[in-house]
Amino acid sequence: MSVRINDIAPDFTADSTAGQIRFHEWLGDSYAIIFSHPRDFTPVCTTEFGAVAQLIPEFAKRKTKVIGVSVDSVEDHGKWKRDIEAFAGSPADFPIIDDTSLTVAKAYDMLPAEYYLPTEGRAPAHTATVRTVYIVGPDKKVRLTMTYPMSVGRNFAEILRALDAVQATDGVPIATPANWVPGQDVIVALSLNNEQAEAKFGPLDIKLPYLRFAKAPQ
Repeated sequence: MSVRINDIAPDFTADSTAGQIRFHEWLGDSYAIIFSHPRDFTPVCTTEFGAVAQLIPEFAKRKTKVIGVSVDSVEDHGKWKRDIEAFAGSPADFPIIDDTSLTVAKAYDMLPAEYYLPTEGRAPAHTATVRTVYIVGPDKKVRLTMTYPMSVGRNFAEILRALDAVQATDGVPIATPANWVPGQDVIVALSLNNEQAEAKFGPLDIKLPYLRFAKAPQ
């Protein structure tokens, strides 16, 4: 069963480089980004985890915790972190989960289609997690999902931008247009008429009757 937008993110208890994690308890009242990668000591994954290490201060500004998932052991993660930090020039100050049991990968549907084939003839690559990303809100609900194939490194600047958009629209009757970045105008929800929208957001820039822009709430 896939994990969908607005589902409660599956809870789990797992060992990690930061000790035992009980996910919902660890999340607390923060947002979280949980992301998987195929294996430790692999080239694309090292660049990705290096990118996350460099962005930790930005995630912290957004009251967002980051947690990685891998099918390798905590011992391997600890050794691999040295490579990540050497490559990125930044400390990898976020937990990496030991998911050798595939418990988290299965709960979050992080495995490729080949995993569900009969076991005979399967190679280790068939049980390597694909590059999956979930943004989870403080209410433990899934706000956003992304999935990349194993051969394509993720754009973490886009993940940060998506987090900004999720937080900007969370509980507010607005949406963000294509390519939106913080500081740009937002789209007013159709649940508000023009008078209500102007009272709430100020002057409107009406492009079409159903496409109305306003300054983003501060």
